[in-house]
Amino acid sequence: MMCVRYFVFVMLIFMSVPLQATTQHIDSNRIASPDAYQLVKAAIDNWRGVSSYADMSMTIHRPDWQRSMRISSWTRGTDHSLVRVTEPRKDSGNATLVIGSQMWSYNPRINRVIKIPSSMMNQSWMGSDFSNRDIAREDEILDEYIHTLVSTELIEEQKVYTIESVPRETAAVVWGREVLRIRDDDVLLSHAFYDQDNQLVKIMETESISWMSGRSVASLQRMRQLDKDNHWTEIRVHKVQFDVPLSENTFSLGALRNPALQHQP
Repeated sequence: MMCVRYFVFVMLIFMSVPLQATTQHIDSNRIASPDAYQLVKAAIDNWRGVSSYADMSMTIHRPDWQRSMRISSWTRGTDHSLVRVTEPRKDSGNATLVIGSQMWSYNPRINRVIKIPSSMMNQSWMGSDFSNRDIAREDEILDEYIHTLVSTELIEEQKVYTIESVPRETAAVVWGREVLRIRDDDVLLSHAFYDQDNQLVKIMETESISWMSGRSVASLQRMRQLDKDNHWTEIRVHKVQFDVPLSENTFSLGALRNPALQHQP
């Protein structure tokens, strides 16, 4: 989830890095421009690693209410992920499994696994500002988009790359384009989503960065809906471990139902 996609998802265990700073533009003709595709791929790989386990919380905010839940997630590469709600008690056990472009959800109250059809991929995930598609296809932006490096900035002695990602003509995607800002240590600072009329619809922004499990990671991110006042969802990372050993059963329909089949550091 860069995601969950994305998922894209802090109680700061390590020192946070402030994001506000004086910005200096760099003449792109005087530097070796990195490959835009590789920058996007590196940002995804930085969060997921070969495999990962994360303990997170998600807060959904609306003008007249707010609720939070605790979440555990497991990933392997860009094709496998499993996300399970652990708190509060009334939501505990709800889970989502992603294998490639396929997605299933499990509701323990009715003890039923449901495969999510393509027609529901743009619907809200767990009532949040993330869609099912955001959770399911973190690698979609790599496979279905053409990436262009449009600018480079220097923020607190670190380069920040702005990349425009435009869908291929044959891509079955929702967005007209996406714009990402990625730091030179592979941390995603923001991800903006534009519709087919080039109107900004929603944006995910990193609000805190922490050193966890040997790398800098986005430890607090907020997704905002631009057409809805005071609607946002925050993902706060409490713990993350990379390159953890995971059994073949971790990403299965059996594990979707049964938490005992999952590795939990």
